Amino acid sequence: MHKRMLITSFALAALAVAMPALAGPPFICHPFEIGSANSLPWGALNNYLGMRDDYDFQHVVADTEMLLTPSMPTLVRMETLRRASIYASRDRAIAERLIASVMRRVHAADQSGQPDAQALFDAGYVVEALNELEQVGRYDKQFAGLDRLLAGLTKPFDARPLIEKSAALRPGDASIELALALISRVPETETHLQKARLAARQDALLANNLARLQLQ
Repeated sequence: MHKRMLITSFALAALAVAMPALAGPPFICHPFEIGSANSLPWGALNNYLGMRDDYDFQHVVADTEMLLTPSMPTLVRMETLRRASIYASRDRAIAERLIASVMRRVHAADQSGQPDAQALFDAGYVVEALNELEQVGRYDKQFAGLDRLLAGLTKPFDARPLIEKSAALRPGDASIELALALISRVPETETHLQKARLAARQDALLANNLARLQLQ
């Protein structure tokens, strides 16, 4: 088993210990509540695989780029990127374009000397989501074949450092803390969750998502 697979397996196992209410890869299997916010087309909002047959997923990269405006809240970004990753996983070339799209923004910001917290977050989310899809393809029949289709796609990248850099640039964004809690190992998980829970007292959408995930 490759080192990356071992790390992913360990992280998912640790997550299960820290947050037993969650089942399945956290960036893929748990839709985030976004209220009436605009996002990619989706079916039943409580269905993590609610892809719409009438949506041409060939356009998912361009559509995602248009949606990811600076004003889009982090929780809405999370759900949008979750949907984008699932749609993109149907075609390796599209998945490659999705990764290239989010990483291009990271590199452009770095070259300008002004790192972009949202670009870092978006890249980290996509990398982790596609990695989870590849790994879950090994044991879940609903994702059968994704382990081969997406094999090695995210290997050059590491999601958590990207999201951690984003958190450092946006220390008041509790939704980033939630994202980190979902992919961190014990005891970091609880530290990030405490920050999210505290902020949720003044953030109804975040509170709703913590309740949906049974993390309050």
